[in-house]
Amino acid sequence: MLQSTMMDQPLTLDLLLQRAATVFRDVDVTTRLPDKSLHHTNYGEVARRAGRLARALVAAGIQPGDRVATLMWNHYAHLECYFGIPAAGAVLHTLNLRLQPADIAYIAHHAEDRFLIVDDVLLPLLAQFRDEVNFERVIVFRFGGAAHEDEDYEAFLDSAGDAVALPAIGEDWACGMCYTSGTTGRPKGVLYGQKSSVLHAMGACLPDAVNLSSRDIIVPVVPMFHAMAWGMPYAAAMVGARQVMPGPHLDAVSLLDLYEQTGTTVTAGVPTIWMGILQELEKRERAWRLTPGMRMIVGGSATPVSMVKAYERFDLQVIAAWGMTETSPLGSLAQLRPEVAARGEDARHWYRAQAGVSVPLVDVRIVNDQGEVAWDGESTGELQCRGPWVTGSYYLRPDAADAFTPDGWFRTGDVASITPEGTIHIADRTKDLIKSGGEWISSVELENEIMAHPAVAEAAVIAVAHPKWMERPLACVVKKPGVELGADELREHLLGSFEKWCLPNDFVFIDEIPRTSTGKFMKLKLREQFADWQWSELSA
Repeated sequence: MLQSTMMDQPLTLDLLLQRAATVFRDVDVTTRLPDKSLHHTNYGEVARRAGRLARALVAAGIQPGDRVATLMWNHYAHLECYFGIPAAGAVLHTLNLRLQPADIAYIAHHAEDRFLIVDDVLLPLLAQFRDEVNFERVIVFRFGGAAHEDEDYEAFLDSAGDAVALPAIGEDWACGMCYTSGTTGRPKGVLYGQKSSVLHAMGACLPDAVNLSSRDIIVPVVPMFHAMAWGMPYAAAMVGARQVMPGPHLDAVSLLDLYEQTGTTVTAGVPTIWMGILQELEKRERAWRLTPGMRMIVGGSATPVSMVKAYERFDLQVIAAWGMTETSPLGSLAQLRPEVAARGEDARHWYRAQAGVSVPLVDVRIVNDQGEVAWDGESTGELQCRGPWVTGSYYLRPDAADAFTPDGWFRTGDVASITPEGTIHIADRTKDLIKSGGEWISSVELENEIMAHPAVAEAAVIAVAHPKWMERPLACVVKKPGVELGADELREHLLGSFEKWCLPNDFVFIDEIPRTSTGKFMKLKLREQFADWQWSELSA
């Protein structure tokens, strides 16, 4: 076999940091602090401080593979941790601060975290579970300026000199760790690798993906504790995009103000965020001066077509993406191809709201009980994927082996179809499909159409037991403030898009829809709440 003459250069995160520290050393990294003032630094300074953090960790006894946890908002010090902890050969474990304290304790214990770096503003949260974990050292970053009795982050950075040697990192070493949201059973740990994270960053920057470059100003609204902020911190550093961290201020007005102040060109978050921003824009209480064509990456759950249309009116571009903690998380993205855009406005809107085409190096297929199905846009089954940044197992969870097929594909649990040109349409989660009288009904498609009604803020559709049809759809609807809306009006609205037998039998109006820590609808709680629902006479 004739061998390549190419150099064997390990793909490690320090390559991205070195590039940012030299080519883009003066590019600004902005953080909105708790008092809403802006803190400015740059990639050169982030790299210098990340190196100090790495040497301090090694001097403190951290060994390759040890887990160092963070409990932090999005800000410049967390970005230092993103690079500094892996540079020490350790594994950055981002703890989800939106979980219940008992769940955070379980995850930290299961991961065997040795050190914790925590924001001072989150010390009250830490106090609720600190006795249940065994962190060897707790290092506090003075984000809000509060006094504390633990080790100070700045002092820790000063605790080791430049003479401390850092390990030679291998590209197959684990560098990051996130746990799934745990909507079914206990959360499961996913270990990201040095090489997989570099490849993921490169994939995210491709023109038909997020299309990041040095000309961009990016605000990752997605928390840095959620699937590594979708890889945005690494991708932005690689290409020298200016990073703007929103801190804890994630309400619509604060985000719009930040977009306006900084000239944001790219932002990323879950649909909940964009629904709130859209409602604020539609109030038209002030004219927000946003960058025309600002790209808004939407992930975490299905994107309603109505949202795509609504944002176009404000010259803002919604780009749907699909992925999971297990896929690092970018799996596919809905950038329009020329042949699709040429099919007209309705087709353009529909494709914009889909999961899109898988990014290069990620293979996808659809499998049902009869085997792999054709890419015809109609045949459905479970979406399965594989690739260099898709996990092949869970950390210390042999009981979860059934999430992978015998031939090595990851079973996503999403029910989907794929069009002939490769666009993925997610119909539902397998556990959220509604089987009524032997026929399947997609809760996601019903939800998206209900949310297209101008009086609806949010909607979740669940399956509830029915004496005749086994299960029927129940729509749980949140109305926009100050509007009148009834079940008959919603039923009439849906009739133009669905067969009558697919429509929800009943509509219940609620104040809010329960959510997971990552902003997804928590349908399990709704199913529990309405398990004893008494169907109306109309639906009998």
